[in-house]
Amino acid sequence: MSDAPQSAADAVVQPVNLLGLTRPELEAFVASLGSKPFRARQLMNWIYRRGCGDFAAMTDLARDFRAQLAARAEIRTPEVVTVQQASDGTRKWLLRADASQAFEMVFIPEADRGTLCISSQVGCALDCAFCSTAQQGFNRNLSSAEIVGQVWLAKQELGEAPGTDRIITNVVLMGMGEPLANFRNVVPAMRILLDDLGFDLSRRRVTLSTSGLVPQIYRLAEESNVALAVSLHAPDDPLRDRLVPINRLHPIAELLEACWHYIDEQNGRSVTFEYVMLDGVNDSPAQARALARLLAGHPAKVNLIPFNPFPGTAFRRSPDAVISAFRDELIHRGVLATVRRTRGEDIDAACGQLVGRVVDRTTVRLGSRAQAVGA
Repeated sequence: MSDAPQSAADAVVQPVNLLGLTRPELEAFVASLGSKPFRARQLMNWIYRRGCGDFAAMTDLARDFRAQLAARAEIRTPEVVTVQQASDGTRKWLLRADASQAFEMVFIPEADRGTLCISSQVGCALDCAFCSTAQQGFNRNLSSAEIVGQVWLAKQELGEAPGTDRIITNVVLMGMGEPLANFRNVVPAMRILLDDLGFDLSRRRVTLSTSGLVPQIYRLAEESNVALAVSLHAPDDPLRDRLVPINRLHPIAELLEACWHYIDEQNGRSVTFEYVMLDGVNDSPAQARALARLLAGHPAKVNLIPFNPFPGTAFRRSPDAVISAFRDELIHRGVLATVRRTRGEDIDAACGQLVGRVVDRTTVRLGSRAQAVGA
């Protein structure tokens, strides 16, 4: 038997996952098959409007074109490992990334909306002190196809049929990972979410949550237009340095300047600042007043998040009365503030609790390896 390396002609051509392609990329792929651009629009209609993943069922496509697609392309979503449903109706999926790793996705049903919380990475490198995901370490970025595939899969799993009312009305990139550290894959995925031939979501119904990668916020202002949420969690740099280590690179003043720039460039309404309420750490009236001084007079609203505990954490949730008083201090000083209702806590699906299965390929944490973020 010959030990010669496999030639390019003999190599197996891997099918292209169409879920990862933006409209221009799909048009280019269709052109490579010798077909006209309108075929790409037909494909998007079948994939996203009709939720069809079988080329043979796409009956208004020419038979030879369908045969080409079957040979060269696929519509592949992440594989479901497990599904859990909470007592409040929240549903959580564990999705396979490869043989040894998995990530999580959560659907939160409410009376007036259905919110799908999707992941952008397997694990997270930013090491926020109060987040269970951060304790798992980081392995890799998810591809655009894996990000888009979560939404496509959830629509199938939830039974969202073509031509019926949407079950998924909002998509938030608030699952595992820091979305802006996976910029090159997240931005194309969001374009598919917004495309009127894709998922056709309003820009106000797609939210990207970041811990504060300032250069990428400026890039995002040039390349995308979605709602922006920022994990703030402290009103001063010394505390935020401890809770959100990326603050050592991009302190609060620098982060806020980037946020106001984003709103100016995108003609947005406001930035949502997420603030997890940690008992005796960041929840005093004085800290509420300091936070109000930072944000008052700017297009900002604060979402106060009761801390969701996880094994091994030393933090505790602020009492309800303390959270209410903190909210009232902000409102009294002209800052819009709300308290997030905790959902899915009994299946570890609440904010900060997602863990999946992560084989950590990092050896040190963010403070000494800032170069690991910001792709």
